[in-house]
Amino acid sequence: MKVLFIGGTGVISSACSELALARGIDLYLLNRGHSMRPVPAGARVLHADIRDPEQAHAALAGHAFDVVVDWIAFTPDQVAADIALFRGRTGQYIFISSATVYEKPPSRLPIVEDTPLGNPFWTYAANKIACERLLREAARVEGFPSTIVRPSHTYDRTKLPTAGHYTAIARMRRGKPVVVHGDGSSIWVLTHHRDFAVGFVGLLGNAAAIGEAFHITADELLTWNQIYRILGDAAGVEPKLVHVPSDIIARYDPEWGAGLLGDKAHSVIFDNSKIRRFVTDFAPAIPFATGAREIMAWHDANPARQVVNASVDHAMDALVAQWG
Repeated sequence: MKVLFIGGTGVISSACSELALARGIDLYLLNRGHSMRPVPAGARVLHADIRDPEQAHAALAGHAFDVVVDWIAFTPDQVAADIALFRGRTGQYIFISSATVYEKPPSRLPIVEDTPLGNPFWTYAANKIACERLLREAARVEGFPSTIVRPSHTYDRTKLPTAGHYTAIARMRRGKPVVVHGDGSSIWVLTHHRDFAVGFVGLLGNAAAIGEAFHITADELLTWNQIYRILGDAAGVEPKLVHVPSDIIARYDPEWGAGLLGDKAHSVIFDNSKIRRFVTDFAPAIPFATGAREIMAWHDANPARQVVNASVDHAMDALVAQWG
């Protein structure tokens, strides 16, 4: 099976690239070659900017693929360009959407793939919804063979799930309080990228998946209080938590607030029955406690990775002063 990943060296896609190669897939990566992660051995690299039509056409000349996956499409115009570029050149186009597209707040749990879409709080989610609509219309009008995948909060060793990334760990280790939205009791799902990869790679070339949408998440449910305490344990400290309403956080830091009001402030539980029906070996098994230790080992191995976001750090100081 000949597969093209547009991207392929990101947080989620890197694990999918490695697993695809391990399973004997003839994998091509189309990217600009600027990733911090190395290209996995065995992948064939086509260097181009997919958003530059001239570069993309030149790099893809003479190629057709069984599957094309765009890991870095975020807006309808980008998806429209993909449809034009790969029309008649692939048997399956997989769009990486996001679980943020589901209605916020959710009217009921667990979330299934037929849960209504709608997120008025976050432009990122609104754009992903528009991309999905465009693909459904292309399927209806011309039979464009698309599959939609909606990751939720998926991480690798480089990615902390907290605002400002390493900022919260730096504060914990200095004995400073960290801000947690709401009362910290909302339920969240964190998925290790290697667990995600099993479900995702099983969809490549899967004819039954064309025209379908899937979320792929872990089954472990954690409150945000638990997430911060697991991170503190991995960092060797007992975190001091200060709870602040999400709308108040948004006033201090609109970008942080958009990710809360449009996503993390709402409890989520995902029903993974559908991906299990289509990919029978999907069985997420890596708990966040294990992932947190991987994250801390990676950051501790090089001080240059311990970057503090000054804006988030200052916002936390101001919020702690008012709410601590």
